[in-house]
Amino acid sequence: MINSKEAPLWMWVLRLIGGLFIFIILDGIAQLPGTFFKSPVPIIIGSIVLSALVLCAYYGWIGLTEGQRATDLPIRRLLPETCKGLLTGVVYFIIVVGIMMLVGVYRITSFDFDGLTQLAQFFFFLTIAVGEEVMFRGILFRMIDVRWNTWLALIVSTLVFGFVHIVNPGATLWSAIAIALESGLLLGAAYKYSGTLWLPIGIHWAWNYTQGNVFGFAVSGNDFGVSIITPHIEGHELLTGGIFGAEASIIAVVVGVLFACYYIKKLCLK
Repeated sequence: MINSKEAPLWMWVLRLIGGLFIFIILDGIAQLPGTFFKSPVPIIIGSIVLSALVLCAYYGWIGLTEGQRATDLPIRRLLPETCKGLLTGVVYFIIVVGIMMLVGVYRITSFDFDGLTQLAQFFFFLTIAVGEEVMFRGILFRMIDVRWNTWLALIVSTLVFGFVHIVNPGATLWSAIAIALESGLLLGAAYKYSGTLWLPIGIHWAWNYTQGNVFGFAVSGNDFGVSIITPHIEGHELLTGGIFGAEASIIAVVVGVLFACYYIKKLCLK
């Protein structure tokens, strides 16, 4: 089996398109428990099982099409790298919301906590993180990186990741650019620096859950139900993100770019 670096360009393109197509479908299937079930327990179980199956499918796809192991899924680093990513995603949004509170556009009005419901939402966002990280980092970034170089992979995956979100509810050209800069750049740099999918999966997972079900923002324009904090958000859309959510805030962009620069600096020093 010819690897991605040595394969003819036509074969490389077919593998790229085929991989993205297959995992777009699998990503949609993995999110079905959160769509069809109303009870938290089936959502939790279904999300965990289907996320694991998507990762197994990715491992199998790399072996089948490239004749090698998926080295970015080391089991021994699953727990430490995922936990590091979860912490990064939570800290990111604490900083963003803290700045919003300081400038007066975000205020907490009440709290509401239903443990089982929150656990179901938490694991639902695992399916999104796994599916999108496999597609954009495991397939797109990795294949460009192997064939050409890291900087091209980072630029292309960042732009594609940002602009696929332009079809989301409430999206604008600015929100797509914002997602690219704060999220696509950070996740790509974290993936390359760690050499694993676990770190960007953890960041992406906590990122979505924390902004939506903790702080009460829309997540890329989508409303994912009750949040622990009910906020009062008022101010210019450039600061609040408007109906798209905090990701379209200039505050989130600046903080995200700073986080990304941390990993890029580490990459340059490796």
